[in-house]
Amino acid sequence: MRTLLRILLSLLLLLVLFGLLAVVLGPFLVSVNPAPGVADVSSVAAAESRFVRLPTGPDDTQTFHYVARSGPDPKAPQLREPLQQDRRPAFVLLHGFTFNLFTWNQVFETFARYGPVVAYDQLPYGLSAKPVPDPTQGDPDLYSKTAALEQLFALLDALELEQVILVGNSSGGTLALEAALAQPERVAGLILIAPWVHSKRPVLPDWLVELPQMRRISLSLARYLGRHSPLLDYSYAEPARIDEERRAVTGAHRLLAGWDLAWGALLQRSLSDPVTIAERLDEIAQPTLVLTGDADRVVPVSDTVATAEALANASLVTLPDCGHLPQEECPAEVASAVSAWLKARGPVPIPAP
Repeated sequence: MRTLLRILLSLLLLLVLFGLLAVVLGPFLVSVNPAPGVADVSSVAAAESRFVRLPTGPDDTQTFHYVARSGPDPKAPQLREPLQQDRRPAFVLLHGFTFNLFTWNQVFETFARYGPVVAYDQLPYGLSAKPVPDPTQGDPDLYSKTAALEQLFALLDALELEQVILVGNSSGGTLALEAALAQPERVAGLILIAPWVHSKRPVLPDWLVELPQMRRISLSLARYLGRHSPLLDYSYAEPARIDEERRAVTGAHRLLAGWDLAWGALLQRSLSDPVTIAERLDEIAQPTLVLTGDADRVVPVSDTVATAEALANASLVTLPDCGHLPQEECPAEVASAVSAWLKARGPVPIPAP
């Protein structure tokens, strides 16, 4: 009997040892070879695509992809005013985690009826640059909340946009709120679509995040998210509404070489960067429209309601039969809610039909 117990204990110890080795060494099986793709983004850009190089850290710049449309001339709505000469607040559209500027395709013209509109790919999404900073070499921190704010305001400066109405979906809504706090004089209003405010995701200590194993795990997760776009299906109330064109533009980043390493760097940085905007919502005074889909499985409706209630000057609209991406899944309902809000508060001249 004792011999049998010794054998069983020895086997148990071996299993534990193999388990620990798998945890420690397993991540190193993840290849660090970058994904293939084009190096020259202009070869895959759409006709309306524009690119601008922005300062993103000490002695460094990165290329950002954006699309823009000037607003109609209030005196002659059939004409368009040049983007920089239109003094009305510009709508700046901010996409969410793993998405890109193409998420706004179906509502872009809605905003363009009321003034200048700009949508851009945040780093490292869509057709924007795919940097992989190395903190050990003194590279700038490109994927922190602070860096995202700096990049947003650098874009506004480059395009000479003095006043803006920020339109943010999910984590783009978080960025919009942070910008309203950082430069309130520049943000005339907010439109928040299922803003990612009451985050429940874990925040890990820096020492753990910096482990080589965590880098490989982040890279593996980034490849899964970027190759298969699982959040696209999860963000729709009815995934059957997603057509092939929608799936294709969601994966635009896959056209560029090294997108996976950049996504991995972003994910790793996010593990130690908590979402804290909920603590300061009462400081935001800008007029705000808050939209939620009643079938949102990513940001619960109750969270979005709580965000709206915490803001001093917010209107809440719930969209029926919509998920986390109403601008894609329910564009007509979003357009109606946005138009009604703009007309009610009159931040910009309303063009004639």
